[in-house]
Amino acid sequence: MKTGGPQAVPDVELVARIPGSKSLTNRALLLAAAAPGTSRVRAPLVSDDTVAFRTALNELGARVEAAGADEYWQVTGTGRGPAGPARVWCADAGTAARFLPPFAATGHGTFVFDGSAQLRARPQAALADALARLGARVRAHEGGRLPLHLEAAGLDGGELTLDASMSSQYVSGLLMAAPLTRQGLTLDVRSLVSRPYLDMTLSLMRHFGARFEVDEAAGRIAVRPGGYRAADVLVEPDASTASYVFAAAAVTGRTVTVPGLGADSPQGDLGFVRVLERCGARVTIGAQATTVTGGGGLRGGFDADMGDVSDTFMTLAAIAPLADGPVTIRGVGHARLKESDRIAAVAVNLRACGIRVEEGADWITVHPGAPVPARIACHRDHRIAMSFAVLALGSGVRLELDDPGCVSKTFPGFHAELNRLFPAYPIPASRQERQ
Repeated sequence: MKTGGPQAVPDVELVARIPGSKSLTNRALLLAAAAPGTSRVRAPLVSDDTVAFRTALNELGARVEAAGADEYWQVTGTGRGPAGPARVWCADAGTAARFLPPFAATGHGTFVFDGSAQLRARPQAALADALARLGARVRAHEGGRLPLHLEAAGLDGGELTLDASMSSQYVSGLLMAAPLTRQGLTLDVRSLVSRPYLDMTLSLMRHFGARFEVDEAAGRIAVRPGGYRAADVLVEPDASTASYVFAAAAVTGRTVTVPGLGADSPQGDLGFVRVLERCGARVTIGAQATTVTGGGGLRGGFDADMGDVSDTFMTLAAIAPLADGPVTIRGVGHARLKESDRIAAVAVNLRACGIRVEEGADWITVHPGAPVPARIACHRDHRIAMSFAVLALGSGVRLELDDPGCVSKTFPGFHAELNRLFPAYPIPASRQERQ
């Protein structure tokens, strides 16, 4: 994809159209399915992952129906755990594979959870072990991966110590199931990564009527039994997805605003804009919107711990060659266990672009350089594709994505929207994304 690079243009504010948060959509869907009665999830993200999650909930006995051209999804829950037997296809959705088995374990019957080859490669052992310790009969594939077989007879609950160093999704899945256990559940969480996602989970649980106490000093969360109540949720724009248009503003010197994403957002990845401030961008986080203006060049020469905003570390790494000094990103070791080994994938692709990169178990350093044309290996990972699209825009260099359609996992229409905001960005001719 050949672009013209940063242009000398008037600083007219660009208003980006960012789809809803995947994290909020799927959490809200599950909690609504666990509550008795009808809830509405308004402005949901409609993407591969959320459609897979919606379909899976229907397979588990909830009724999730799209209405008003996806203006909202109406969820009719039963107020109890699912009844088997059921075979649940999680597709590529990690949230489905981590959130739904604990929910199923609070029900009765036999359940089988499976997914794509990409999802089968992701670790599941910690969750399977936790469910077994809570009394469920669980059998995972060799290495603790999908497919996962579960024989459920409800969960008593109790106390559980959990290593959450690989994924906070295990913790969120167990917490969301906890109000449906007979005794409630107290989690002692060790080595937690991506804490903002846990805070999001707890905020939504409270919205749906769950009762719990958090002991920050002890690292313990005690959830009481009692279930949920139906509630409506308005899904705000996805902060992780917004990182790409904010980064595009930073590398082009333009001003981009994302309405609906403001100071009260529960999404930790909005913190990415503070990293862009260190790069020289001007940032305004208002009550109802966030605006980023590029500063006429990227500053480097700093280290950033992005462990709490790890879904956006690739956005920074991809544009880092355009900075005036090296950028080191730390605390993202768990990103090696996502849709791809994201540290390795970013490093290999940047080297293909002629950029000097160093990496370790949980860090990556990107040095300044002039990218050269290259073919980007996306590894079916939406975040790699979107991150390197921004590098192509900012550098003006032809970067060919080998799988431009993989963005449909979270942002169908990404290439068209980036082109609408920045006409110098060409829509990939071979794209397979759904409009």
